[in-house]
Amino acid sequence: MKAVQEKNRVIATLLAFAVIPMSGLATDIYLPSMPYMAKYFGQAENSIQLTLSLYLGSYAIAQFFVGSILDAFGRYKLSTLSLFLFMVSFWITAISTDIYMIYAMRVVQGILSAFAIVAKRAFFVDVYEGEERRQYLSLMTIVWSAGPIVAPFIGGYLQEHFGWQSNFYLLAVYSGVIGVLEFLFSGETIRKKTAFNGRNLLGNFKEMIATPDFFLGLLVVGLSYGMIFLFNLSAPFIIEHQLGYTPVTVGYASLIMGIAWMLGGFLGRALMNKPFLPKIQLASLLQTTLILAMYISSQWLQNLYTLLVFAFFIHLAAGFTFNNYFTYCLSRFPKIAGVSGGFTGGVAFILTSGLSYGVVNMLHPATQPDLALGYFSMGTFVMLLLTTVRIGKLHPSVS
Repeated sequence: MKAVQEKNRVIATLLAFAVIPMSGLATDIYLPSMPYMAKYFGQAENSIQLTLSLYLGSYAIAQFFVGSILDAFGRYKLSTLSLFLFMVSFWITAISTDIYMIYAMRVVQGILSAFAIVAKRAFFVDVYEGEERRQYLSLMTIVWSAGPIVAPFIGGYLQEHFGWQSNFYLLAVYSGVIGVLEFLFSGETIRKKTAFNGRNLLGNFKEMIATPDFFLGLLVVGLSYGMIFLFNLSAPFIIEHQLGYTPVTVGYASLIMGIAWMLGGFLGRALMNKPFLPKIQLASLLQTTLILAMYISSQWLQNLYTLLVFAFFIHLAAGFTFNNYFTYCLSRFPKIAGVSGGFTGGVAFILTSGLSYGVVNMLHPATQPDLALGYFSMGTFVMLLLTTVRIGKLHPSVS
C-alpha cells in the first residue's frame, strides 16, 4: 500500500482540493450549451435537462455504497482509477451522436464522481483532526463551489467558439492531468480499513438516519443546493430564449451565481463560531423575503438585471446555509468518515436532483416569476424545517 508521504502532504492536500470541484465542473460547464444540444440531437429541452438529473441521481445513489467500499479497500487506488476512467467517459461523450449514449455516460460519470469526491472528503477527515479538520472541511466546501463558478463561464466561451463537444474534451484533459499528478504525488490515507459488511452498512445508515440533527441537516442541504440546480436547469432557456442573449451571457450569469454561492460559503466560514441555529434561521427568513420580493416585482419588471440581482442574494443565502449544514453533517460521524461522507452526499444529491428536476417539470419555468415560484417552493420548506427544529428541540448540540 502506497501511503501518502509526509513530504508530499501539502501537494496531496492541494490535489484533493483540485479533485473536489470535479462534480461541479461536470454538471455546470455545459449549461450554456443546453439549448444547442437540444437542437443538435433534435430533442425537447427536458431531454437535455435529463442529462444533468441522471448525473446527479447516479452520483447520489453511488455515494451510499462508495463510502463503505472506500473504507474497506482504501481511498488512493480507487480515486486515482476513477479519474482516468473519467477521462475516457468524457471523451466518449464528446464524440457521441446518440442521446442515449450521452445518458449512459452521464450515469457512469456520476458513479465515478462519487468515488473521486467521497475519497477526497474522507481525505481531510483522515489526515487532519480537531479544529484544523473543521477548518479544512469548511474550506473544502468553498473550494467545491469553485466548480459551478468557473464552469459555465468557461463553457459559454467554448460553446460560442468551438461547440458543445469542447466542454467534454476539456473535462477529459483536466481529469487526465489530475489523475497523473494524483498517481505520482498522493497516496493512501486510511489508518484502519473496515471490512465491507452489508449488515454493518445498513446498521450505519439506520444510526445516521435516526439521528435527528443529522437527518435534518441532510434535508436542508438538499433543498439549499436544489435551488442552485433549479437556476441551472432554467436560466439557460430563460436568458437565451425569452430574453434573447447569447451563451456567453449565460456563462457570465452562472459565474455571478457561483460567486454568490461562494460568498455565502465564506460568510458561513467566517461566522462558524456564532450560535448555529439562530444564524441559519435568520438567513432562511431573509431568503424567503427576497423570493417574495422577486415574484411580486416581476409582475411589472422583468429583465436580465432584476433576474440576476434577486437570484444573487437568494443563492448567497443558500450557500451560507449549505456550508454550515454540510460541514456539520460531514464531521458528525468521524469514526466512519467514508460511509457518513457518502451517505451525506448521497441523500443530499438525491434530494437536489429529484426536487430541482421535479419543480422544473411541474412549473416549466420560462420566465422570472416561474423561477421565483420554484425558489419559493424550496425556500419555504427550509424555513418550515428550521421552525420545526426550534419547536421540537431536535438540534440540542448546536442550538
